[in-house]
Amino acid sequence: TSAYSSPAKSLGDPGITPLSPSHIVKDSDAEDAVEQLFLVVVAIDFGTTSSGYAYSFTKEPECIHVMRRWEGGDPGVSNQKTPTTILLTPERKFHSFGYAARDYYHDLDPTESKHWLYFEKFKMKLHTTGNLTMETDLTAANGKKVKALEIFAYALQFFKEQALKELSDQGGSDFENTEVRWVITVPAIWKQPAKQFMRQAAYKAGMASPENPEQLIIALEPEAASIYCRKLRLHQMIDLSSRAPVNGYSPSDTIGTGFTQGKEHVRRNRQSRTFMVENVIGEIWSELEEGDRYIVVDSGGGTVDMTVHQIRLPEGHLKELYKATGGPYGSLGVDYEFEKLLCKIFGEDFIEQFKIKRPAAWVDLMIAFESRKRAAAPDRTNPLNITLPFSFIDYYKKFRGHSVEHALRKSNVDFVKWSSQGMLRMSPDAMNALFKPTIDQIIQHLSEVFDKPEVTNVKFLFLVGGFAESPLLQQAVQSAFGSRCRVIIPQDVGLTILKGAVLFGLDPAVIKVRRSPLTYGVGVLNRFVEGKHPPEKLLIKDGTRWCTDVFDKFISADQSVALGETVTRSYTPAKPSQLVIVINIYSSEQDNVSFITEPGVKKCGTLRLDLTGTDASVPNRREIKTLMQFGDTEIKAMAVDVATSKSVKVGIDFLNY
Repeated sequence: TSAYSSPAKSLGDPGITPLSPSHIVKDSDAEDAVEQLFLVVVAIDFGTTSSGYAYSFTKEPECIHVMRRWEGGDPGVSNQKTPTTILLTPERKFHSFGYAARDYYHDLDPTESKHWLYFEKFKMKLHTTGNLTMETDLTAANGKKVKALEIFAYALQFFKEQALKELSDQGGSDFENTEVRWVITVPAIWKQPAKQFMRQAAYKAGMASPENPEQLIIALEPEAASIYCRKLRLHQMIDLSSRAPVNGYSPSDTIGTGFTQGKEHVRRNRQSRTFMVENVIGEIWSELEEGDRYIVVDSGGGTVDMTVHQIRLPEGHLKELYKATGGPYGSLGVDYEFEKLLCKIFGEDFIEQFKIKRPAAWVDLMIAFESRKRAAAPDRTNPLNITLPFSFIDYYKKFRGHSVEHALRKSNVDFVKWSSQGMLRMSPDAMNALFKPTIDQIIQHLSEVFDKPEVTNVKFLFLVGGFAESPLLQQAVQSAFGSRCRVIIPQDVGLTILKGAVLFGLDPAVIKVRRSPLTYGVGVLNRFVEGKHPPEKLLIKDGTRWCTDVFDKFISADQSVALGETVTRSYTPAKPSQLVIVINIYSSEQDNVSFITEPGVKKCGTLRLDLTGTDASVPNRREIKTLMQFGDTEIKAMAVDVATSKSVKVGIDFLNY
């Protein structure tokens, strides 16, 4: 044998070889699993910048209740959701979440606050970490590190307790966790490890357990939005394309008024916080025919992701036509541009120091920016004022020896001025410039999606998520794509995902066909064929020539998979006398994979089947059936020894290999 190191050879793995031509079996019994009865569905929209929950009782699914008002909201920001911020004590114990965490941290004395651990916008870490594991760290505002799993579990546990408390108060008796089906939303473009990480954090928070995984559904954000958009009535949305365009732009004052009317309407009903979702297909939906396509663009704080769906009548089930795509183009990009602008004016060295030395004041400055960011609009003419915290002005003078005002004059950034009230005064153009890179990326990405052959003839584009409230983004999407499809924005756009996630928890079967994000297969031995197989893969075992490391494909990336579909392959032990069989499952983002040693192929599961203790009547060519079932965001694998019906199951695991 060559010196070439191969996983199969080095492990001396008890290999398997394919037995029969591959065949796909639609499993009808797979659906007969005992459906647990939950009294209530609670959905948690765990966002990058803000989070919230909503719930519905299974007895009255047409009522969706959005969580109670939170203490301590910001001016100019509606408080249906709370900031995704978390505070741990210096001993690393959970202290508070949301506005409470932010305000407490803010009120600490600077000498004390540097010992406390404050986290914000930490969800993006799951998207940006290439090799996410259970050990991945997050960095607090003071630079200290904590395991990401702990932070996520604390946050989910906080929501779990809030929701159970609200349910108990409402029902007058204690609500048990076992009576709740939980739904947690994640961006569709997250890789599998991040989705699994969220599930592990929820187990740690006590929402469900590996023994009872059905109690928790991981839902994809744009899918949830899609489910809700199907129910929209005309008065519940703003149709950007129905406005008379002027030189290709709709007069944005109409955008503004449409929103304020909408907001008034919502605000009047805000006290009840209960949204009626009529059990009808909304009017807009009734214009859609079998096979019609629409895009949902979910633009949030951290990511923007988009899915293309097609209607399947009669029930109006959804079929995913093109795999979810997107990227880190959320509204955080605008904050980042603001930070770059501050660095340009005051110097990067100062900003870095200020963040570390006065973390609470930095948070304040970003809150002040947030409310001005929401005031940006295409036709705005008056400047936007951003209050600089006193400690910023004070610390700058100590750091540089001259005033903030001096820095602004010297910086040559002519569209940002200093006003005598201690504010940065930004021209509307300056503010719009901060949005431009992020909005350009979204438009660019959408154009690429529109150019895909699967995406022709799109009827509607639903713009949802918190960033969709921005008139600048609305106008950009409308002017770029308004001629190709109707651009529609649900009225309470920031809550669309939350409500859709509740509907999904009540009826998870509504999404029927998904696209597999990865190619899956197992490692096998094939008979070695001269000229076809690379010589370094040759392995001679008991006189038989085998080709090792062959990737036997179960399903390809971007292939359509019906929910609950099972793909079956049959294998036989390479050596009849084997007493144990090890089947390794691999995944890859590439379509055409031949060998498990190729770059990008990752191991994500192992099935160990013990063949001992079977009598002599086992046939010579023993059949080992391997099944993979493609469920919601989870995938299960199973191996069965046909002769003895012995079986072993495993969930695909992307975090521990």
